[in-house]
Amino acid sequence: MELTTAQALVAWLIAQHSETLEGREVPLFPAVFAIFGHGNVLGLGTALEERRDILPVWRGHTEEGMALAAVGLAKATQRRQVGVATSSIGPGALNMVTAAGVAHANRLPLLLLPGDTFVSRAPDPVLQQVEHFGDPTVTVNDAFRPVSRYFDRITRPEQLIATLPQVARVLTDPAQCGPVVLALPQDVQAETFDFPETLFEPVVHRVPRLRPDLRAVAEAAEVLRGSQRPLMVLGGGVRYSGAAEQALDIAVRHGIPVTETTAGRTLVPHDHPLYTGPLGVTGSASANVMAAQADVVLAVGTRLQDFTTASWTVFPPDIKLVHLNAAGFDAVKHGALAVVGDADATLTELAPALGDWTAEPHWTKHAATVRGEWDAHIDKLRAPSIGAPSYAQIVGVVNELSTPADYVMTASGGLPGELIGGWRAPGGAPTMDVEYGFSCMGYELAGAWGAAMAHTHGLVTTMLGDGSYLMLNSELFSAAFAGHPLVAVVCDNDGYAVIARLQEGQGGVPYNNFYAHCRTNHPRPPRVDFAAHARSLGCVVFTAAELSEFRDAYAHARQAAVAERRPAVVVVRTQQAAWTESGAWWEVGVPQHLSGRDDYEDHKPQQLRHIAPN
Repeated sequence: MELTTAQALVAWLIAQHSETLEGREVPLFPAVFAIFGHGNVLGLGTALEERRDILPVWRGHTEEGMALAAVGLAKATQRRQVGVATSSIGPGALNMVTAAGVAHANRLPLLLLPGDTFVSRAPDPVLQQVEHFGDPTVTVNDAFRPVSRYFDRITRPEQLIATLPQVARVLTDPAQCGPVVLALPQDVQAETFDFPETLFEPVVHRVPRLRPDLRAVAEAAEVLRGSQRPLMVLGGGVRYSGAAEQALDIAVRHGIPVTETTAGRTLVPHDHPLYTGPLGVTGSASANVMAAQADVVLAVGTRLQDFTTASWTVFPPDIKLVHLNAAGFDAVKHGALAVVGDADATLTELAPALGDWTAEPHWTKHAATVRGEWDAHIDKLRAPSIGAPSYAQIVGVVNELSTPADYVMTASGGLPGELIGGWRAPGGAPTMDVEYGFSCMGYELAGAWGAAMAHTHGLVTTMLGDGSYLMLNSELFSAAFAGHPLVAVVCDNDGYAVIARLQEGQGGVPYNNFYAHCRTNHPRPPRVDFAAHARSLGCVVFTAAELSEFRDAYAHARQAAVAERRPAVVVVRTQQAAWTESGAWWEVGVPQHLSGRDDYEDHKPQQLRHIAPN
């Protein structure tokens, strides 16, 4: 088939399909997010226009935002579908590097198609080209290399034949999953080639379920059978494998208390008797108490990042760690007994190897006791009060008024701790996206647009602070224009409150976080009218100053978003210094002269005992 490089790429995208966890066949690439420029409008843009009835293209308004929307779409589909984003060369391409970092840190699939400079070099230097004095092959797209799982620059049309199977492999591989970047020089996009028809035959990609080594399974079972106080930690790998039910079956059969990481949140029903609450700094005191007393940790599908492990101080120094993970890179961390395999497949192999062993009965019952104490604490934080509401109260209202089919999101600032630590999930399906691998300010709105495309059987609510809103808000208009309903709760507390908390909590002087502590030449500096701004972006807007007002505003926002098929924004003034505390430590660099240094030196030795492998 004689096609341009761009036409061939688009035809291949259309031919790719995926199988969901429920067994349905869906397009692997359901949407393209695009901002056209001189580097992609005629080549790839023309090819996309020719197939517009089959492959939807949505116009973004910042390159970073639309690429983040693609990330949000992938997360909401449990990595079974992949968003595509394309830009021109230069600033448009570089704007997508942050989104690639988000996808890379969170192990989420993303296909980026930035335009590139001319392979011929005849018109060099072209508009937006950055010239490298010592290497003419370097372009700004090389900035993607550190945040790509797979990177290629297509300098000949026929290179697609070799690289496209690799693209599909990486995007659908549980262990290698992450962002793929195909840099597309604009002259090559328009070149023609006789491509083999077989390249465009329909393909259904079924996510492979890697089976574990049976010797490793036997070793893991032996360690667990020797345990009296085991703890199971469920991460994002359990979500993407669809293994939550299998994990809970094992927990019930053997009396193992269960906790969740950020990426594994909402997999376990909140009222499950073995649920201890979420783990770590942004988790719950209940799970952290259990972790401190455990003798064996069975970690399933998690990277065990620092917020989950309290910078590796949440577990006792002599803990035995068994790590089930599809990625060997993660499974071997911290001297763990590594069992490499798909979560569902590995748990299936592990279950019979455990025999009739059970954990100590008192330990099993302890899970519900400590979780009940944490629930009582959250109830107090959520209790109605006069004046500006706290984050915990805002989360409580959203939790109460949401349905089991709804989907809740956040990414940065203080809200991850409130949402992870305080949310009470019905279980049965993943219904939360807290982007806390990269903690990207602005993901809250852009990612919600992508999630709203995918999560059509329930309403998406995203929660963010005023700082994140100012960082990246343009995709609110994208969602409003496109007709994708969602609710955005904007909590206005006058600045970067959670960083002020970190700064002042370690003994630092308040500086450059709250507006009251920032430099200005005005005696009375201006304030942002978030309601007016969101309204100008095409959103339905509600405001609130107290908790009862917020309850009414959020209820009306839910109705308006669905009825008008556009975002509804609730702007609410919130407290500056009321937080849900899990009691866990988190390592930050504390100078010697600050008061927080003493606490740092108390915890650091405990952390160091974890670094040497067992």
